[in-house]
Amino acid sequence: MKKTLSILAVAAALFGCALLLDSGSGESAAAAVTPSNTFTLVANGDEGVCTVTRGDALSDSLSRLTVAPNCRQLLPGVEQAKFWREQNDGVVAFSANGVDPIVTFSVADGDGYESYAPATPILSLAADRPDSAD
Repeated sequence: MKKTLSILAVAAALFGCALLLDSGSGESAAAAVTPSNTFTLVANGDEGVCTVTRGDALSDSLSRLTVAPNCRQLLPGVEQAKFWREQNDGVVAFSANGVDPIVTFSVADGDGYESYAPATPILSLAADRPDSAD
């Protein structure tokens, strides 16, 4: 009987730990918004377009970022961004050093993000959808 209670206690403790680890996994509100790691960055409703790619995760909230050189036409300096930082509320910031944002986005209506800092130009960021073969 004592052995059975010990086994049940250990199983309950392991189950509780698994639940804690799962709930603290760091998944953000924007997780459903990002089905791809390749994004199209658009300035002011098609005034300019370029591609950015979210790379390997460095931590729960920080990933590598590759910005196409022609993105400079949309927002000078954005081509220097090397990091994608995502907060739990879905806010995403691009930075050169992992800390100081060059541009900051919030989750937009529908798919993707819309920039709010700097105030101009307004940039939208939408995940590229892989072509589906039927």
